[in-house]
Amino acid sequence: MAFLSDNCTFHELTDDVLAVSEPFTCGNDDLDDFFAHDATRYAHFLMGKTYCFRLNSNPSKIVCALTISNDSIRIYDLPRSRRDYMKSLTHHEKPLRRYPGVLIGRLGVNRDFAGQGIGSEALQFIKGLFFSSSNKTLPRCM
Repeated sequence: MAFLSDNCTFHELTDDVLAVSEPFTCGNDDLDDFFAHDATRYAHFLMGKTYCFRLNSNPSKIVCALTISNDSIRIYDLPRSRRDYMKSLTHHEKPLRRYPGVLIGRLGVNRDFAGQGIGSEALQFIKGLFFSSSNKTLPRCM
């Protein structure tokens, strides 16, 4: 049983969502401040988009918040075996120096739900977002 998928709804973290939500606290002052004050500005300036999982039984309770951004990985930063594998997948006429990636810039779990595997479940959810055919960032072939 997965807590987030069974008990929560996924939303973009907007000023409207924050206005109707209890203050989010994960126990890290920097993260708490980011989600409360900076996340919507990050989205406005296209630096990253923040999402949250809200509890179905109490939508004012944010269980988990996360910020994701487009990023890339330099091929020469990869271990040799992975670098060779990635090179074998691409067109040899025009080798790539960077590969698309996703940056998870911020991730926080409400301290009321800490120690329940919610952070790991959120990471699995993010992977699923970018490997689905509805993904707008990565090509469908990935």
